Amino acid sequence: MDETVAEFIKRTILKIPMTEMMTILKAWDFLPENQLQTVNFRQRKESLVQDLVLLCENKRASLRDAALLDIICEDVDLFDMEQFKSSFEKILRRALKNVTVSFRDAEENAVWIRIAWGTQYRKPNQYKPVFVVYYSQTPYVFTSFCHLKSNTPLLSQALTVASNHHKIVKMDLRSRYLDSLKAIVFKQYNQKFETHNSTMPLQENLELDMHMDSRIIHENRIEKERVQRVTQETFGDYPQPRLEFAQYKLETKFKSDFHGGILAERKEPLRCLIKFSSPHLLEALKSLAPAGIADAPLSPLLTCIPNKGMNYFKIRDK
Repeated sequence: MDETVAEFIKRTILKIPMTEMMTILKAWDFLPENQLQTVNFRQRKESLVQDLVLLCENKRASLRDAALLDIICEDVDLFDMEQFKSSFEKILRRALKNVTVSFRDAEENAVWIRIAWGTQYRKPNQYKPVFVVYYSQTPYVFTSFCHLKSNTPLLSQALTVASNHHKIVKMDLRSRYLDSLKAIVFKQYNQKFETHNSTMPLQENLELDMHMDSRIIHENRIEKERVQRVTQETFGDYPQPRLEFAQYKLETKFKSDFHGGILAERKEPLRCLIKFSSPHLLEALKSLAPAGIADAPLSPLLTCIPNKGMNYFKIRDK
């Protein structure tokens, strides 16, 4: 089965609620019922999806089969947004009396939620609300900064229960630009983002002094072409999602070939924090090698940000 088809089937199954899973798979009529009976539908959803995708691979599912499953999912009302809103608000109010919750439906099956937190003795602070964007049928939620840290577990619990997911995992990814966060999480890099000094095309960087040795010109051209090729393989030829920084925390024990010394006797690890900042960090990183500022390829610690979906890193000794 083609890798694209496998990913399509995986994403389609992921958006099916567990309560509707067997019904939709039977309606699809691609996997025999005796095979479905061998699957453990009580395991975690991620593991269940892997088992189902493997069965589809063994049966060599085609793009047409995957499209049919998607059509069946669209025909069935898989997610009740009003029920989600009601359940979410009830959970918050059950735990906290003084809280204000407002909803606004958005495009792409998303809902914006505004939460003004209070305490048991104080009314909600309308000047410091938390904004939440939830995309239905996905385990992803985007939240603004929460001034009351003690309410973060309650918010996570309400989202988990109302969305019928097993858990919501915190990602070490932050940005002011929702479209860019969404593109990284959902792997949607082919859309246009606000760019800042994007890498110039190769032909615009190849203006050389005509008085130079032809061999040097040839070597320069080959090297520039290599750098441009490596950069394109690493970042792609599309605009990058917009992030403003990447932060790396390093914890390592002092190592030396010489014995003795204050640092050698230190039991606590050495700690260091490095932060890269830019109005458009990924585009800035993309332009380093073509500009001759850095060698190509860049360190994987810098280029892995979109694929790993994080811009907070902790680096420790193995």
